Amino acid sequence: MTSLIGMEPDTRTTDPTVPAATPKTPLAVLGLGAMGGALARAWLAAGHAPTVWNRTPSRAEPFAAAGATVAASAAEAVASAELVVVCLLDHASVEEALAGVDLAGRDLVDLTTTTPAEARAGAARAAERGARFLAGGVMAIPPMIGVPGAGGYVFYSGSRDVFDTHGDILAVPAAGRYVGADAGFAALHDVALLSAMTGMFAGITHAFALVREEAVDPTAFAPLLAEWLTAMAPAAHRTAAQLAADDYVSGVASTLAMQLAGAPTLLRTAAEQGVDPALLLPYLTLMERRVADGHGNESGTGLIDLLRS
Repeated sequence: MTSLIGMEPDTRTTDPTVPAATPKTPLAVLGLGAMGGALARAWLAAGHAPTVWNRTPSRAEPFAAAGATVAASAAEAVASAELVVVCLLDHASVEEALAGVDLAGRDLVDLTTTTPAEARAGAARAAERGARFLAGGVMAIPPMIGVPGAGGYVFYSGSRDVFDTHGDILAVPAAGRYVGADAGFAALHDVALLSAMTGMFAGITHAFALVREEAVDPTAFAPLLAEWLTAMAPAAHRTAAQLAADDYVSGVASTLAMQLAGAPTLLRTAAEQGVDPALLLPYLTLMERRVADGHGNESGTGLIDLLRS
């Protein structure tokens, strides 16, 4: 019998005041570009030890030094983990990386920027191969990932079970917002918000172009512009209410006809300032069409129906 004399007692599990360590869910990250790399670094900083894979192996070297396991292939990375997070260039890259890979029993989270139709196709193919699927739309830039309070978050759609099971892990890089069982909804929300942002940037660009050649300090003008855009932002809620009620007329203070009447001033000012009105013209053209169709007493909400006709 082995002597116990001189042996230190094992107290790792005998002290009831010390909580047992929570085992980490095996995690794989496919893609270590700007966003994929930021995700992997956030998980490493939180104490996870993901298996990582990248098409260009040299990009994985810094992650190995930080504690990640580097897989020689996407198939090897997938085989190592229960939760597989994919963040590649596009949908085609995902399809190529996962071609022939055994996905059975895996929870696949695709954070690649895709269209709604591509996300739905990815969900269907994952189901055919025995995997549960969750699509994500990342509403952040890489420097915001893993930074509490930075404001970034991720839209998720698809398997609610996957979202609930891995919610704590997925929340490490950025907070998650589940938007529905339809796998395409995350991409739809993502692109809808990005489209609105693009329109806002177009307006900001035009505004600064107007004052660019004048004795107007852009740093003094910027707060005025930001304040004005913030004041206009609640229009989104009014538009939603009008769409829900299918009523674009009741309570409208500034009708489409009134707005269109001011358009010539916008265009003359652009001409005087030597500014191309290219960013304004598409929207003004839609306003003209809607008013010409007899809807001048509406708000601008009717332009949504015009876009869909």
